[in-house]
Amino acid sequence: MIYLQLFWVFFKIGLFGFGGGMAMISMIRMEVVDDYQWLSGADFADVLAISQMTPGPISINTATFVGYSQAGILGSIFATLALCLPSALLMIAVLALFFKHKDSPAVKNVMNYMLPAVAGLIIAAALLMCDNDNFKSPLSYIIFAATITANYFFKTNPILLIIISGIIGFTIN
Repeated sequence: MIYLQLFWVFFKIGLFGFGGGMAMISMIRMEVVDDYQWLSGADFADVLAISQMTPGPISINTATFVGYSQAGILGSIFATLALCLPSALLMIAVLALFFKHKDSPAVKNVMNYMLPAVAGLIIAAALLMCDNDNFKSPLSYIIFAATITANYFFKTNPILLIIISGIIGFTIN
């Protein structure tokens, strides 16, 4: 039963999660933490941090971890394949149509209105992460502000920011 649940949850996320891994985070969190309660909010934040640091898309890494935590290796395979399957099938169909009609005003219009929705999903994921599980001390707010400033204004490499934040957290505890 858990395999079917994992497959269904991550298939839905893969089917409706436009905009890439970061845009899917709010959907994954809602299903995994709120609906199925497979992970706590704090555990989900840890999974995101690890998923961000490991190679590969964050949504796939998260699906793999959640699947593994619930049903071992087979669960991770089900969750990961379910997340990727809709994208693969849709990309085959959409690319065939897109290249045939890419100069159409209707296609251009659709793309113009999808981009703000993707930005909104990414912002929603960021806001969902701004809770008491992730901001436990005043230093958390300082790291948050410094990371935004360094990344947005100075174009600092996100990997470097994650490593520095991890070092700060390690040395303080």
